[in-house]
Amino acid sequence: MRHRHKDNLAGEHRISDIGQLTLFCLFMALWISDMVLDYSNFLNEYIQVVRLPIGISLLIISGYMAGTGLLIVFGKKAKSQGVIRKGVFRLVRHPIYLSEIILYLGLLLLNISLASAIVLVIAMFFLHHISRYEEKLLLDKFGDEYKQYMKEVPMWFPRLYRK
Repeated sequence: MRHRHKDNLAGEHRISDIGQLTLFCLFMALWISDMVLDYSNFLNEYIQVVRLPIGISLLIISGYMAGTGLLIVFGKKAKSQGVIRKGVFRLVRHPIYLSEIILYLGLLLLNISLASAIVLVIAMFFLHHISRYEEKLLLDKFGDEYKQYMKEVPMWFPRLYRK
């Protein structure tokens, strides 16, 4: 899909939105049903103390990353040309997709469902695949500027140090 109304966007994979929505619905269906039916969440008994604070912290981080990332890309003050290098985009190249993974992890800590964890792994592979596809589009659109950005900013895991 091309974003004709935004010059700083190159497009996205044609199944990106429907794939993300499908995986999220599947994750949530398994996660909620596992809370009720207790078919794969036996680890909750063994990991009790840290699950709640870490899970909630991950949900807050996820919300912050998604909110600021979406605001930078689609907000009224969004820059219309060039590679986005500000805010959460200084830390990782795909902060919105990373926020989705962190959301899944936060929910998993609140209720450790092995069935949902399998969907998380599938979602991670899916998000990596569509990220690679979008990076090809961005390289086509922005060339050396995006290539330099790829060298400076990691794809998924923020660096603890600056180069």
